[in-house]
Amino acid sequence: MSFSDSDSSSYGGDYKNFKQISRDRLLHEMLRSCKSGDSKSTWKVLIMDKLTVKIMSYACKMADITDEGVSLVEDIYRRRQPLPSMDAIYFMQPSKENVIMFLSDMSGRSPLYRKAFVFFSSPIPKELVSHIKKDGTVLTRISALREMNLEYFAIDSQAFVTNNEKALEELYGDEENSRKGVTCLNVMATRVATVFASLREFPHVRYRAAKSLDATTMTTFRDLIPTKLAAGIWDCLMKYKKTIPNFPETETCELLILDRSVDQIAPIIHEWTYDAMCHDLLNMDGNKYVQEIPGKNGGPPEKKEVLLEDHDPVWLELRHAHIADASERLHDKMTNFVSKNKAAQMHGSRDTHELSTRDLQKMVQALPQYSEQIDKLSLHVEIVGKVNKIIRELGLRELGQLEQDLVFGDAGMKDVIKYLTTKEDTTGENKLRLLMILAAIYPEKFEGEKGHNLMKLARLPPDDMKAVSNMRLLGDSLDSKKSSGTFSLKFDLHKKKRAARKERPNEQETWQLSRFYPIIEELIENLNKGELSKEDYPCLNDPSPSFHGTSHSAPVQQQPAAHSMRSRRTPTWARPRNSDDGYSSDSVLRHASSDFKKMGQRIFVVIVGGATRSELRVCHKLTAKLKREVVLGSSCLDDPAPFITRLKMLTENELSLDDLQI
Repeated sequence: MSFSDSDSSSYGGDYKNFKQISRDRLLHEMLRSCKSGDSKSTWKVLIMDKLTVKIMSYACKMADITDEGVSLVEDIYRRRQPLPSMDAIYFMQPSKENVIMFLSDMSGRSPLYRKAFVFFSSPIPKELVSHIKKDGTVLTRISALREMNLEYFAIDSQAFVTNNEKALEELYGDEENSRKGVTCLNVMATRVATVFASLREFPHVRYRAAKSLDATTMTTFRDLIPTKLAAGIWDCLMKYKKTIPNFPETETCELLILDRSVDQIAPIIHEWTYDAMCHDLLNMDGNKYVQEIPGKNGGPPEKKEVLLEDHDPVWLELRHAHIADASERLHDKMTNFVSKNKAAQMHGSRDTHELSTRDLQKMVQALPQYSEQIDKLSLHVEIVGKVNKIIRELGLRELGQLEQDLVFGDAGMKDVIKYLTTKEDTTGENKLRLLMILAAIYPEKFEGEKGHNLMKLARLPPDDMKAVSNMRLLGDSLDSKKSSGTFSLKFDLHKKKRAARKERPNEQETWQLSRFYPIIEELIENLNKGELSKEDYPCLNDPSPSFHGTSHSAPVQQQPAAHSMRSRRTPTWARPRNSDDGYSSDSVLRHASSDFKKMGQRIFVVIVGGATRSELRVCHKLTAKLKREVVLGSSCLDDPAPFITRLKMLTENELSLDDLQI
């Protein structure tokens, strides 16, 4: 049993990115395929479970679904009105509960629907197929029974999550519960494998090896997480080779499997891009932002929910830009709009270049005929204004400078103590994040009483100490940096200081606080060049003779020689207008859109235990730089606050109902 063949390969026709292929499969291969025979022109009901409704909502809009002939979307577990004259499309996980609900709907003399088109999100066990076949009346009412093999949330054009939000606690908890851990990895393996089924890609599978595989040291379950996930994905891929028509026989892409221990700093440090700052500093619910708009007839302001997503062109352009860059570009857009609009100019007597962004916003809001054009700009002017205000109020620039100096070995313990004693008004969360970065670089400073003294100095409660001490459960970051080849020592004239990152000579710092980069940036670049250590990152499959990692990709262009870097102590909250740092979203879009047809083989990076927005930003940056689509996958996408909450829970050993063996 397998899904019908479709042209989802990137090597035929126009190149489509990861999310576009996922969307096309759901709309065309699944929904459109139901328009056949006597079902051609009739409206249908789409029935989904809690997981598949999210899969659909991340990939498609309701209008897309309606365009494919669906008039009603239902939850399989809700009581539903019988519609015996309509056909139903079931998109669901292959679970026993779902199959029982489906059989209940379609069996007997009075089924809820006329015919059923059934699509499973991942491979269905043989016993469930037998269960369906037992009921002869149901069989005659099934028009299609297929495996879609699409069980992931396409959260970005180049990213997916497997919806394993508890992966961190289930896999890294203080008291290892291998039953929960194995179940979590099995689910992740199945869901990650469906990505390759969807894209018709067969990867060259590489994974982060356990840190110590010698006779004297015992390896734990935690050490083997990437190894076990790699083996699980491989098993699924071998089955796909036998069951999916036209599944590649030789490797078509590269997959690198990591876990959160590879980089403990990325989830905690302040990331200065517009996207990361919004999710870090504003009280957002997912991608929902509550905007205040002027009330009608001079009344109180009204609240309106907006989504910061790909359909918003301003968000798409600015999300990976440095927050200062985003502010400048928004001001330029407003100025440009006013300068081209005579009516707007009449509202202001001053030269538009002298006006603040807020003045420009008020000016254009007075022009109702231009409301559609300006709505998006006004929204982002408001958001950037709020973010910049919080940055000033919390003194984040100075804190951000210290964080990055720590990471690059330009600051040490004394600098942190000085900051904590002189900046007592710093929020508890920001002090905790600073100490967590310190603990990732200097774990020995937190042993025994030393750690408690530091927490007292920072005036943090004992509960916060859990987050710091639980970082050890993600592995000794110092050892891991040495083993991955990304650890370096730096020395100043007086005292030795440790660094968790190497300076990158070819990367010019175009904005203050843009020095930090997540470890995966270095790993992906080494993988692309064929320089990733085979000892630290072994491969499960020996490459086929026809496989060459960069054979289809254009040669990587050399970066221009680095100019002298601006002083890191001097505010450089601006950069030359024509600079193209590769981080700016318009830079990525400009390169990626024009070069998509020349793209080489995809690179997939899967991180167990949560990915970060800085890692997503790097995947977009490297897609343009390497001319290869880099797709990020993880158990979930985490912002700093929820990540710290999850970290604290690693040592919560309270019994839940799930843990009770009856």
